[in-house]
Amino acid sequence: MIRTSDVWWKNAVLYCLDVETFSDKGFRGCTERIDHLHALGVTCVWLMPFYPTPERDDGYDITDFYAVDPRLGSLGDFVEFVRSARDRGMRVIADLVVNHTSDQHPWFHDPTKRDWYVWADEPQTDGPQGITFPDKENSLWEFSEEVGKYYLHRFYKHQPDLNVANPEVRDEIARIMGFWMELGLSGFRVDAVPFLLEHNDAADAMSLPNPHDYLTDLRAFINRRNGEGVLLGEVNLPYKDTMAYYGQGVGDELTMCFDFVGMQAMYLALARQSSGPLAKALQERPQPPRDGHWATFVRNHDELTLDKLPEDERQEVFDAFGPDPSMQLYGRGLRRRLPSMLNGDYRRIRMVYSLLFSLPGTPVLFYGEEIGLVEDLSLEGRLAVRVPMDWEAAGRQRHSPDSLLTWMRRLIESYRECPELAWGTYQVLDVGDPCVFAHRADCDGGTVIAVHNFADRAVPVELKVKGVLTDVLTGDGCDAKLELGPYDCRWFRLTDK
Repeated sequence: MIRTSDVWWKNAVLYCLDVETFSDKGFRGCTERIDHLHALGVTCVWLMPFYPTPERDDGYDITDFYAVDPRLGSLGDFVEFVRSARDRGMRVIADLVVNHTSDQHPWFHDPTKRDWYVWADEPQTDGPQGITFPDKENSLWEFSEEVGKYYLHRFYKHQPDLNVANPEVRDEIARIMGFWMELGLSGFRVDAVPFLLEHNDAADAMSLPNPHDYLTDLRAFINRRNGEGVLLGEVNLPYKDTMAYYGQGVGDELTMCFDFVGMQAMYLALARQSSGPLAKALQERPQPPRDGHWATFVRNHDELTLDKLPEDERQEVFDAFGPDPSMQLYGRGLRRRLPSMLNGDYRRIRMVYSLLFSLPGTPVLFYGEEIGLVEDLSLEGRLAVRVPMDWEAAGRQRHSPDSLLTWMRRLIESYRECPELAWGTYQVLDVGDPCVFAHRADCDGGTVIAVHNFADRAVPVELKVKGVLTDVLTGDGCDAKLELGPYDCRWFRLTDK
């Protein structure tokens, strides 16, 4: 138990929220709603950007890293929110968006900080490649009339990239992190990590320090300032490439990385009503360093990216869950939330979230998932899924025994009572039918087995185990031979007697 509290993130329940859409009263409103999160079972709140911004990229275009946007409140309101969360046993982390700034940030117009950004006399052809938003941009370089040179922007042209190779920029990023940790944060979700570390010019890449050394420095800094601090990384790369961001097996860089590959495999499995793609992904997923962990999720605040699936498999998911072009984005993702994708099928929705909380990794919820919030396709781009929280729906579901909110509470409570799911070694089980995903987690003599039926038909299952099975979610005893109903899900604890 001592070790589990030291590495709290391994069995945490993270909840991502946007202060602006979670409450129309900013941080004060979020503080008033804190008991909703506590009752749900959340143990760590992840805040999307709340800094001053011109709002051209939903807050990710920042003009001041040391303040709260006046629309959302004050530093005092922020501190009160963090204090209220702490009072209920919840930690708070926030987005660290230091790959770029807004072009309205004072740094961008300060001649003494010219080297804080990436400039070139002409657009570079041997540096970064790949346009992130092909519907809005056609180049990674933009000419500045003020400076007379081109600046690099991996995202929108109004978001010039910071030159993270510059020691002054690195020191400033450390000051930003230190500032917010002094105000109570327990870490950061690091935005667009691969872009943050890439060399800006391939020609001189060999003469520059290893970019991963910078992540090591950030991790060392946060550990010195706050021994419980975490760095949760947005690294959407194949498994073997993602592992480098943990720290080459040492575990001295990112604390956790999102499992983008597993998430995309899950949607392919849902589309096929076959567990095969998810089972394959989990069997291929490397083990992170001892104190590191994967972060699992059903969806996040961006488009539901499917970019790691081959084109034909991506099309399968599009056909199943977003056939209309208006539901798709950038040719690689969906701008929908789960209930709409599953046509409101409550059995299937319940099964997917049961899967989330039983899979090995730290589960991350996006606000509103607990009440079945849906998207608004009339909003542009990724804003379709960043809709206002529906507090009327939350109120209606709070006391309903059959609501999604009640189901999520039960799942989270059961997850917290099954340390094997977070801490154990896991094994995918063959139960004879590809429609059923079954796996077991073992830790310190304890075993939990979870089975999930991806099909719209009943499936007989036999668990080849020795011992007594008890249904974790109901407390009932169970035989090793059972029938799973359409989209059914069960968790079992296996004991000797």
